[in-house]
Amino acid sequence: MNKKKTNTKGTIDWMITLVPLGIVIALCILFFLLPEQSNAILSQIRFFFGDTFGTYYLVIGLGIFLLSLYIAGSKYGDIVLGEKGEKPKYSFFSWGAMMFTCGLAADILFYSFSEWVLYATDPHLEEMGSIQEWAGVYPLFHWSFIPWGFYLVLAVAFGFMLHVRKRNRQKYSEACRPILGKYTDGWAGRIIDLLAVFALLAGTATTFSVATPLMATIIGELFHITVSRTVINVIILLITCAVYTYSLLHGFKGISRLANICIYLFFGLLAVVLLFGGETRYIIETGLTSLGTMIQNFIGLSTYTDPLRTSNFPQTWTIYYWAYWMVWCVAAPFFIGSISRGRTVRQTILGGYVFGVGSTLVSFIILGNYSMGMQVTGKADFIAQYLKDGDLYGMIVSMIKTLPCAPVIMVVVLLTMIAFYATSFDSIALTASCYSYRKLEEGEQPHRGIQLMWCLLLIALPIALLFAESSMSNLQSVSIVAAFPIGVVILLIAGSFLKDAKKYINEEKKDLN
Repeated sequence: MNKKKTNTKGTIDWMITLVPLGIVIALCILFFLLPEQSNAILSQIRFFFGDTFGTYYLVIGLGIFLLSLYIAGSKYGDIVLGEKGEKPKYSFFSWGAMMFTCGLAADILFYSFSEWVLYATDPHLEEMGSIQEWAGVYPLFHWSFIPWGFYLVLAVAFGFMLHVRKRNRQKYSEACRPILGKYTDGWAGRIIDLLAVFALLAGTATTFSVATPLMATIIGELFHITVSRTVINVIILLITCAVYTYSLLHGFKGISRLANICIYLFFGLLAVVLLFGGETRYIIETGLTSLGTMIQNFIGLSTYTDPLRTSNFPQTWTIYYWAYWMVWCVAAPFFIGSISRGRTVRQTILGGYVFGVGSTLVSFIILGNYSMGMQVTGKADFIAQYLKDGDLYGMIVSMIKTLPCAPVIMVVVLLTMIAFYATSFDSIALTASCYSYRKLEEGEQPHRGIQLMWCLLLIALPIALLFAESSMSNLQSVSIVAAFPIGVVILLIAGSFLKDAKKYINEEKKDLN
């Protein structure tokens, strides 16, 4: 993509730019001035959406996954995202690396260490069986096929819109044009775009608020300093400033290079834990067993609603995760669609499952089962540590400290998370900046001033949430609330793609005749 700067003031969509700006500023003020009251309201809203409309999120999740398999296996799978006969711009490895790192890679690394503990301390696990049987199953379920299904269905829809139909409005509403028609340019389209921007802000706020404290804790451990909220906020600022500079200077070529570095660091870390952590046999055997259990019970896990509310497990976890990935669908699929030019729809979906889901599963199997192996064999008691002080970040550092050359491993984890954040934030900032323009021609990019504004806007809300010391539950609430209306839009985009792709195939047949 050429770095052609756009600076025409008349093309800026001031409504989409200023309304989110005003709302985020207002929310930040509330969290700074009234932290306790704000958290209480968030908790109530989360209960309303997650408890009352939980089935809504579950049905959309399973439906989108099944739709992805249908699209890949149907006539739509043959469509090339670009010109006929066009070859992919990136190798499979570079493409997969960018795809994996543009989304929730930093969160995947964070939760790979710790998520089994969260389930092991949940009442639902006792209902299901033992820690050994189920604590390693749910992480694989919550981070694999359904979440990546959201990404990949929308990625091919956006890729088709950008590379085949060559539309110059890089917005959620434009992907709905085949169904909405002229209403895309009216209030219906404006509302969709505003919802998309709010979802984008919510996803970013949750991601940075949840995982960034781990980086601060590692820094505190390495340099023997006390970790404070100020340190965490400074880390966010430093990361985002570095990312912004990097993206301006290097563009997609730089993102590709950084993504490759991320993957090398990531798989290097996994190899060290697997080969030298002392739990190799347990990791492999438990990982394979958990994967089999997840696949065998996939439909049941996807549709479990806990109607009697004996543990509220799906409301606490499954519904939250589907909502979390739904709000991230505003940014990551646009980026995946952009870098998938030259690939077929089938290659994009199946390749995404192979690289994206494969890398995710390997991460959870190795990092999660390493610490769980130490727990069940009595070599460590991470569950007791977590129950004692509720410090998830300190617990992860304790897990890392059991590895050989622990300080080096901590540095690798820290650098990997920073690199993951870099590629993720670049795709987010670029997507958000595109929303500030009524249209962008092929090769055009948003003005640097607009990108800077969005960079600052995207980090403001997570800093406010950290300042208010929001709990994990309240951080999750932000995504659950924002995902509720976005679910309808995702279905609209999927339907629009099927309609437009069918029309395109019919046009191709007419041209051949």
